Amino acid sequence: MSAASTILAALVCIPIGGLISFRSFRGKRFVLNMIQTLYSVPTVCVGLFVYLLISHSGPLGRFGWAFTPTAMVLGQALLITPIMIGMTVSALSGVDKTIRDTTLSLGASEAQAIWAIIKEARFAMGAGLILGFGRAISEVGAALILGGNIAGYTRVLTTAISLEATQGNFDTALAFGIILLCVALVIAVTVNVVQQRR
Repeated sequence: MSAASTILAALVCIPIGGLISFRSFRGKRFVLNMIQTLYSVPTVCVGLFVYLLISHSGPLGRFGWAFTPTAMVLGQALLITPIMIGMTVSALSGVDKTIRDTTLSLGASEAQAIWAIIKEARFAMGAGLILGFGRAISEVGAALILGGNIAGYTRVLTTAISLEATQGNFDTALAFGIILLCVALVIAVTVNVVQQRR
């Protein structure tokens, strides 16, 4: 679910981050400040917001997404959206401005120039993906509200840790925490290896 939410967020946020980075418009600084403010939005607030959208009385209630993995993916994707947009803007802004000018002067189109900048920023953007995935896989609040912690259906490692801890099974909760860290480590190493090979 965390991988799906990261991919979904990346498909939306990378183009938005690119538009913010490559375009000048009034209020750009305010938009960036709002995005950075949303980095620390509580996960339960995101969960509650999405729940109000997908509940039976909400505008998306007819789809029946309440207490399903789909709802959890949507919640996690929304949660990491500010991080993914902000990291994309930071990554693209860190690329030397002369690359775009040089590429355009050599006859490249605007799209080709943007692609050249994205290639230069790929390591920083990969770090943004890892950060977004880490935020998604480690959150509890939205997963509890949107998934309901249903065994065998919407229970994930973080909600299982919470459940085991409240029941006093601290050894099991700690073991789940170690597994969660190992999963995050494998993903981070894999992304870094793929980036270095390219």
